[in-house]
Amino acid sequence: MEFTKDIWVYMETDETGAAKNVSLELLNPGRMLADKQGGKLVAVVIGESVNEAVKAAGESGADQILVVEGPEYQEYSTDAYVTAMCHLIEKYGPAALIASATIQGRDLTPRVAAHFETGVVSDCTVLEADENGNILWTRPAYSGSLFETVVCAERRPQIGTVRPGSFKKPEAGENKAEVVKEAFHVATSDIRTKLLEVIQEAAGDIVDLEGADVIVSGGRGVGGAEGFAPLQTLADVLGGVVGASRAAVDAGWISNPHQVGQTGKTVAPKLYIACGISGAIQHLAGMSGSDCIVAINKDPDAPIFSIADYGIVGNLFEVLPLLTEEIKKLKS
Repeated sequence: MEFTKDIWVYMETDETGAAKNVSLELLNPGRMLADKQGGKLVAVVIGESVNEAVKAAGESGADQILVVEGPEYQEYSTDAYVTAMCHLIEKYGPAALIASATIQGRDLTPRVAAHFETGVVSDCTVLEADENGNILWTRPAYSGSLFETVVCAERRPQIGTVRPGSFKKPEAGENKAEVVKEAFHVATSDIRTKLLEVIQEAAGDIVDLEGADVIVSGGRGVGGAEGFAPLQTLADVLGGVVGASRAAVDAGWISNPHQVGQTGKTVAPKLYIACGISGAIQHLAGMSGSDCIVAINKDPDAPIFSIADYGIVGNLFEVLPLLTEEIKKLKS
């Protein structure tokens, strides 16, 4: 089987057929790798009624978009999506396939890798390439205490997943992408599972940390569940969401969907306000890519101050109300 120098990005879509941010942000490293290898950046869109995703991929820098549409792809299913992806790879032979380290990405990539008897590198945060066309997949190991770089030098395609929030989403530009529609269908009899029902999360547990521009996070220093109230007030004023460290989640003060860090979500908002968070390496691994970091902590030696753009040494319950009132005045 012949392989090209093209870099593929698997585009996840939501229930409306729009591209998810976690996939669009992969077009940034994909662009860099494709340019370095002298290949095309190809977005792969599988689903039904996915015109919005196709449009967004083109505006975000893809050279080519491969589209597989059909009623059997309306909801993600392992059998249908893996079969379609393997068909595309066998036909076009990409050098690499990159997906987000989401539930879909973690399900799809190892099955595709097994089909082609190649490897898959999971949960990466940095992507580079060497002069031989090998992708250097860097990911945290040992709970984020060190990083390892993995190379798949012998087999193709190279496959890996990237932790959401590790890269910025490209700015939308002119859409010059070539759209190639593949008429490939999977028989219903070959799809062994069927989605029966979608159960929505409770309203209090729905939080889009990865898509938020502003995150106000609390750690052990908030002292309890009630300590998140002033954080929520500030987040509301700024149009943001509330995050948390693992310590706060483990203590039961706030639900798991709010967790930022090595064992939570990786985020890269425009503004990250860390309240009562000491700055353990596991937490820093999940938010150090933020554009601007503000740390509020009583301990002047807290590690969080080492990466903060602005630091406030003080009691967060005294600082936050003052900060919130000043922001309200500025907004009015």
